[in-house]
Amino acid sequence: MENRIRVGDVMTRKFASTDPDSNILDCAKKMIKNRVGSLVLKKGEELKGIITEKDIIWALTKKPKNCDFEKITAKEVATKKVYTIKPESSLKEALQKMNKHKIRRMPVISNKYIIGYITLKDIVKFIPEIFDSNREYEKIREEYEKIQRSDFAKKGIFIESPCEECGNFDILELVDGRNLCESCKDEM
Repeated sequence: MENRIRVGDVMTRKFASTDPDSNILDCAKKMIKNRVGSLVLKKGEELKGIITEKDIIWALTKKPKNCDFEKITAKEVATKKVYTIKPESSLKEALQKMNKHKIRRMPVISNKYIIGYITLKDIVKFIPEIFDSNREYEKIREEYEKIQRSDFAKKGIFIESPCEECGNFDILELVDGRNLCESCKDEM
């Protein structure tokens, strides 16, 4: 079924967009107003990039504390490499492209102009079994991780206690003589 449904049939034609020179504060306000997680950056009908919630959060955490967010433009923090798709492509092709590049949204391009926007959510509406099969995989993975943690706990590799770095109560792993949670272990 998913081979017969085309991207152009399900794409959003009235997507939220902004000018690449907009500041990130205005972008965040526009995302909230339109209840979306990203904005297409375009000049005229030409695609210039995509700014997502993650891009804005990155700017908030990585820029200096005294930085004026009204002076940071969308194009400074936006995703530079934008993957696109054509309206005649199938939903299966769109899904494969999204999985390959680990993205959740793509502009739809025709004759070098952006004509629409497709998200993973749009695809799941038409092919819900994708979501169901992924949920089943997640359940299996979760059970496997529980068994693994249990086996490690029996061997004394993991313990459940406050982390020696951050103090959070979690399952800890012995790293360089210290009991650390997953987050602190990843930061090392």
